[in-house]
Amino acid sequence: MNQAFKELEGLREKIRYHNHRYHVLDDPEISDSEYDRLFKKLLALETAHPQWVSPDSPSQRVGSGPQTAFSQVMHRQPMLSLENGFSEQDILDFDKRVKRFLGQKEDIVYLVEPKIDGLAVELVYEKGILLTAATRGDGSVGENITANAKTIPSVPLKLVRSADSLPIPDLLEVRGEIYMEIAAFRELNQARAAENQSIFANPRNAAAGSVRQLDPRITAARRLNMFCYGIGELIGAEFQTQKELMFGLQQWGLRINQTALLECRQITEVMKHCLDLEANRAQLPYEMDGAVIKVNALDLQTRLEIKSRSRSPRWALAQKFKPSQETTRILKIDVQVGRTGALTPVAHLEPVEIGGVVVKRATLHNQEEIEKKDIREGDTVLVQRAGDVIPEVVKVITAQRIGREKIFHMPLYCPACGAKVEKKPGEVVVRCPNPNCQAQVREALIHFVSKGAMNMDGLGEKIALQLIDKGLVKEPADLYDLKFDDLIQLDKFAEKSAANLLQAIESSKKTTLAKLIYSLGIRHVGEHIAEVLADHFGSWEALSQADEASLQTITAIGPQITESVTAYFQDPDNQQHLKRLLKAGIQFTPSRRPKGTGPLANKTFVLTGTLKSMERSAAKIQIQKAGAKTTSAVSKSTDYLVVGADPGSKLPKAREWGITVLDESEFIKLLGLDKK
Repeated sequence: MNQAFKELEGLREKIRYHNHRYHVLDDPEISDSEYDRLFKKLLALETAHPQWVSPDSPSQRVGSGPQTAFSQVMHRQPMLSLENGFSEQDILDFDKRVKRFLGQKEDIVYLVEPKIDGLAVELVYEKGILLTAATRGDGSVGENITANAKTIPSVPLKLVRSADSLPIPDLLEVRGEIYMEIAAFRELNQARAAENQSIFANPRNAAAGSVRQLDPRITAARRLNMFCYGIGELIGAEFQTQKELMFGLQQWGLRINQTALLECRQITEVMKHCLDLEANRAQLPYEMDGAVIKVNALDLQTRLEIKSRSRSPRWALAQKFKPSQETTRILKIDVQVGRTGALTPVAHLEPVEIGGVVVKRATLHNQEEIEKKDIREGDTVLVQRAGDVIPEVVKVITAQRIGREKIFHMPLYCPACGAKVEKKPGEVVVRCPNPNCQAQVREALIHFVSKGAMNMDGLGEKIALQLIDKGLVKEPADLYDLKFDDLIQLDKFAEKSAANLLQAIESSKKTTLAKLIYSLGIRHVGEHIAEVLADHFGSWEALSQADEASLQTITAIGPQITESVTAYFQDPDNQQHLKRLLKAGIQFTPSRRPKGTGPLANKTFVLTGTLKSMERSAAKIQIQKAGAKTTSAVSKSTDYLVVGADPGSKLPKAREWGITVLDESEFIKLLGLDKK
């Protein structure tokens, strides 16, 4: 019995070793047929001794049946999105910012790697065993795709350690990109077309769709791959540089992109390498839409992290390649009305493929943009996908005009409801002032049910239009009054689809405060600002009663947002709508750190002078994270005065009133930033 178990364990280790050689190092040591014989022997032993089958065995790549839904996973550290750059000047500006924040003039060493066009994920290993895999999601919470990730050959179920490699860490959160190579993408689409199934638009969509299959066996049948590029939390190992970290991940059996190991010691080298990557992108077996530039020294990353914006780290830049461009013709220009009443001109194009996606429409932004570029109906134009996502008209090819092109003017009346449009002084956007405009109602409803908002799966634009056209829904709160008999009358709705939609509506009642705020469609309040408001106020009651003074104390909130938020909550119609939503049974979790909680709960800080380690705005964010607040003036209710270089008159006043004065190092220590 012991001999059989030893043989089984030895076989597993041997197969893991050869998996690593083949899928990670691209340097196999045995033939496919010999590997197949080893694997067949493993299956035979595990069949004879099922009690010895372990979750990390190479045989368990597809070890579970179909799931009914994906659970959620909270990331220990947020998976932040990167700031984008589009020109060489953006790279130079990035380098200047890094040096300025670090307070140094000498050159920074950077690492440049391809930006793979795939799906960002996080793998969590405890004691070397794969525990969970999750999508990026909203950065804080992602979908649990562990069963599907286990089917990907380049994702090790167990970290490896050879005699000369690093010890296995107690905890490793590794971030990377799951993608599909171009050849595999083409084969998949050919197979789907042969079976009269819809085809995927591009490899990224194919990879994302494959990872989100509820049946892991379908994922396993798709040829997916993964590159690892960074970490979240790490316990049990330390590295000095990003390059050392990458080599460490590779030693543990994780697949890295070898082209990411080029160190650039000057910013001019960074720009040259980005140009080389862009020039050779067509030669690669996978799609990439840019290059990622990272500060190589991890201690410098940490220093920059303290001053980081909440949405993106200061130590990295995603330099996007020039988007693919194609020439086509504008068939006509019409106007769309958005949820805030904004009228946006849209060009309908002769269909053209750009970067693997068929483009039929392009935004023209506003009348000023149209006049600036002299865009007319019938023009031949150069179109690109801005940031490889949103199609836009770059320029008109005037040499191909034939004299039949038509000049476009924005309408004087809303094309949806007929109301006279308005344009406020200082704005370029023309708006419909009618809050009951059918187009605004439709767009508000589509926004309300979207994934980033209330996330009503299955309620798309076509269903929303039917609900409005039949008079079943006039505002989002009406969704919660829908009955089975209402839905069964919709086009192409059967009992099952009606029941599924009712369940999706019911499930949406459990949400977060941030998502509820975002779902309201308040002008200038996107997902990020919704998170900021939720974190600051902590409760629905506090937010709904907020005045301009309280909003203006928040670092990320400017005058426009302040005016928009207060106007929204003071509007009687909006108040009635909010009451209906809450009465429908919507329950939301409060902010992860509501106001008045944290190590410095209810403390008041005042800042004076210039801080060396961070900007004042960053310091205010750190204070708010600790549960405290900042004010601009010293008073007897002030708890702490933080003093930087060249303090003003606040310092003697604080000393006179016995207020605790902190220098920069004491301030950092109090907030616990010296331990990060």
